[in-house]
Amino acid sequence: MTITSQDVLRAAQKLQGVAVRTPLLTSAAFDGLVGRQVLLKAENQQLTGSFKFRGAYNAVGNLNESQRHRGVIGGSSGNHAQALALAARQLHTKATVVIPGDAPAAKTDAIKALGARIITYDRIREQRDAIVYETAHSKGLAIIPSSNHRSVIAGAGTVAWEMVQDAPRLAVILVPIGGGGLAAGTVLAAHAYNPRLKVIGVEPVTANDTHRSLRAGRAVLIPPPATIADGLRHTRPESLPFEIIKSLISDVITVPEGAIVDSMAYLWSHYHTAAEPSGAVALAALLHAPRSLPDGPVGVVVSGGNADWAEYRTLLDIAMERKERNAHAIPVLR
Repeated sequence: MTITSQDVLRAAQKLQGVAVRTPLLTSAAFDGLVGRQVLLKAENQQLTGSFKFRGAYNAVGNLNESQRHRGVIGGSSGNHAQALALAARQLHTKATVVIPGDAPAAKTDAIKALGARIITYDRIREQRDAIVYETAHSKGLAIIPSSNHRSVIAGAGTVAWEMVQDAPRLAVILVPIGGGGLAAGTVLAAHAYNPRLKVIGVEPVTANDTHRSLRAGRAVLIPPPATIADGLRHTRPESLPFEIIKSLISDVITVPEGAIVDSMAYLWSHYHTAAEPSGAVALAALLHAPRSLPDGPVGVVVSGGNADWAEYRTLLDIAMERKERNAHAIPVLR
């Protein structure tokens, strides 16, 4: 089924007054370090702590009454599960979520608090989607995937639609890529606003399934990746987002783990905002590969903030030690 920018605009109308219109954060000090204007879309301040609420609410809201009555199910690394749980509660239905057994405790606790039923699985030995489909079939539940769904992609696209309304002179938007729903929605919104506006996806170098797939011209399967960005540990791009990304995205950049950690530290020290590793990945491209970006203002999607507190403090300590050892961690582009 074809998805267009009109789906994004309809999602924006549905989410008006429901989702938070998150701010664009700025820092004169950080702009001075990197030699350009940077505007951060703070989706870590969204309901449930990530952009995922937008797509989940749009998708559940687009179900018919009979489907909502039976309930919904979705698989997730954690953020989509929280979003689906809240969307289901607000729209008076029940949610079942399938999450990895090693999901951060902060995400698991939040899902439980929202009243969703949790099914856990082993990332290495079990197939999440198989569990989702089997459970949905046996219980009569509507499947709301984290990325591979028209309404989910459209809802995610409202992030970029708000960005271009609030910052119409952006030259490029940096967006993290996991399953691809956020990136697909971003390119649809950006292209609708200005076909010349570039969108660059960002992945951890160890979780580079979309990067490799674009260069191969087809979806490529990679081994289960090891990365601190737990929300981006996908092994293959989802089919519907990948078709959109393949047609419209400008490029995909990969970044090392160290750059992700550094990004978390700069977000805290310069913007006073906390991001989980997956949420800090897009900023890492500005630190790691600035010469891959066009001139002009940069929009960066900070996609989520649901970090485990103990892990977050450990990573910040590592980043501060790195900064002390290397005073020139960020290239100054003037």
